[in-house]
Amino acid sequence: MKSFYKESKLSLILGIHMLLITVWQFNAGILYFEAVLSKETILFLLKVFRFGPTFAIPVVYYMAFIIIKGQPTILKEKKWLNKISNILLNQKVFVLLIVWSVVVYLITWTPFGTEGLFIAHNRLSHISYYFPKYGPLMWVYIVHTSSFFLFLVLVFVISRRMLNSSIKKFLTAFILYSTLLYIFGLLNFSSDTGIIFSSIGVIIFSTLIVMEFLKLSINIKANYYEIMERQKKLDYTGNLAGSMIHEVKNTNQIIKGFAQMLSQSNNLDEKDQGLLEMIEKSSKHLTDLTDSYKTYMKTSTMAFAKENLESIIQESIEFSSGILREYQTNIDFRNNYHSLYAYVNKTNLKQVFINLIKNSVEAIPEDRKNKKITIEIELDNKMFIIHFKDTGSGISPENWESVFNPFMSLKTKGMGLGLPFVKKIIIEHLGNINIVESSPEGTHFQIEIPQNGILNLE
Repeated sequence: MKSFYKESKLSLILGIHMLLITVWQFNAGILYFEAVLSKETILFLLKVFRFGPTFAIPVVYYMAFIIIKGQPTILKEKKWLNKISNILLNQKVFVLLIVWSVVVYLITWTPFGTEGLFIAHNRLSHISYYFPKYGPLMWVYIVHTSSFFLFLVLVFVISRRMLNSSIKKFLTAFILYSTLLYIFGLLNFSSDTGIIFSSIGVIIFSTLIVMEFLKLSINIKANYYEIMERQKKLDYTGNLAGSMIHEVKNTNQIIKGFAQMLSQSNNLDEKDQGLLEMIEKSSKHLTDLTDSYKTYMKTSTMAFAKENLESIIQESIEFSSGILREYQTNIDFRNNYHSLYAYVNKTNLKQVFINLIKNSVEAIPEDRKNKKITIEIELDNKMFIIHFKDTGSGISPENWESVFNPFMSLKTKGMGLGLPFVKKIIIEHLGNINIVESSPEGTHFQIEIPQNGILNLE
């Protein structure tokens, strides 16, 4: 597993889980050593090896937790389910589950959990073996194991709302195989069925889950090669961009020169002066943008400084006023906070919001009565969360991730570079952007930017 996907937490946790169910098999197998070991030794080892099935449950919980919480895009259709998942899937519950597992494990060491051993016989064979004589609190261990099914049901429901089909399939298969494994394990509590049932369950689980993990690894590698192909295209595009930047700077110098000549004219009224100021501001922004691109292409780094996030968004809206008027679209910018300072690259981040505004404006149908873009800022721990909503025609769920790929455009005349640029810049700010909801009534982008930006090293 580690050789297939070395950098994955999933491979490590899944490997630990496989080790724990191996210990579970030691827990079952030791009961057949009647002719080899003393009764006292077998009872001691039985209690030691019960560590496996007891702590396999928090390990599986953590595996599901990192998969679900690691997904950038999960459909937000049912608020009650979101609340339940937020309550049950967090680090505090994981710590409590570990503590509870320790308590359950310690109980099995006392006469309240396991009183001793007795000789049992399998009805289907002539084999005899030891079987635990459970104490009055053994129901705690049974509840510990059985209640896990409720958690599996919750994870299954949440997995149905994931957009990553590879992870969804793996998680669904893991839940199904884990359910079969624990059903076989519960049969071990009956002396009539014998301990062999857990071994059957483990054989089935191990074979199938390794197959699913290999499928997941193959899909991940396939996606990796696809990304590498996209990167080749971007490298080629970067070379073209270098040539274009030079030509854009030359053209911009001409625009700037004519704007300065017009500013010296005495025949401009107040309205014309305002329009001329917008031309000069746009020209300056274009200069900053091309300089930023040029510097980035040379050094592959961006300069970060402490900037006011509110001012950046306001300036982006101001720069987009022309296209907003042309498409008769309103912007509602909501901010309930003061001193929204973050370490960012102002020029590139401003272009991010300009691109988003332009995309949203063009996505709104002409006959739509409510042509509106809503931008709202909230704080969450160390992150600025910017909600960017429009009343456009929406993006189908299967395209929620691919729209951020280069040269992928849902517009007939689009080049498919706007949203990839947005994603790239936000990621370089140590943040993220995802679509969290979209329908024919509009799309909701969520942007996360660290408050400490590039200085946030935790």
